[in-house]
Amino acid sequence: MYLNVIQLAESFGVAESAIDGWIRNEGLPCVQDRGRLLFDRAQVVAWAAQRGLAAKAGFLAPPALSSNSGGRLERWLRTGGIWRDVPAAGVRDLFARVVAVLPAMAPAVRQMLSQRVQAADGITWASVGRGLALPHLRSHVALGRDAGALALVFLRDALPAEVEAPADGVPITKLFFFIAPSPRAHLELLAQLSMALTRGGLRDLMTAGAADDQIYAAVAAAERESKP
Repeated sequence: MYLNVIQLAESFGVAESAIDGWIRNEGLPCVQDRGRLLFDRAQVVAWAAQRGLAAKAGFLAPPALSSNSGGRLERWLRTGGIWRDVPAAGVRDLFARVVAVLPAMAPAVRQMLSQRVQAADGITWASVGRGLALPHLRSHVALGRDAGALALVFLRDALPAEVEAPADGVPITKLFFFIAPSPRAHLELLAQLSMALTRGGLRDLMTAGAADDQIYAAVAAAERESKP
């Protein structure tokens, strides 16, 4: 979950100018998206706890936790985002941007992951046919429990053939890039994605370039259907 400056100031009961000061002087974590500042909720909570700022109301209220990992697929997709019209030449830079918004991540680990996704041999490009691939880290990692992200990428142009050779010959123009918090979660997420793309209308929505909200809803529905 991401907050903007207004929501964050409201949660702490301070002026928006105080947020700017915290960014400059106190290292308040934030990211820039299309010229605006966004704040990852988990990172803000950790930052505030270290400074004795126990803001637990409003937008910083602890989220309701469900049993097991219900809603994880949709939650991680909202973290990683849906990206459109991305040039194939810039896809690794986009992967690094997804790494930058991973929640609850130590700076050294974030830097390591960013280097991995930029490395020539750091990514496995798993083609699933019909113009879609599931790129992920070649080496599994063990991160924090909530440190996961899933990004849906619509490419402006097809990936070069030398990056991935689809068995069906259809050029790859859509990607589901993901980072899971553990090797076990990695396998679970890969299985859930594969099932979601073979059941229901998620793949059809992607092919049609459906709106973000429709895709989020389809991912949530596919995840619910995959549970026993």
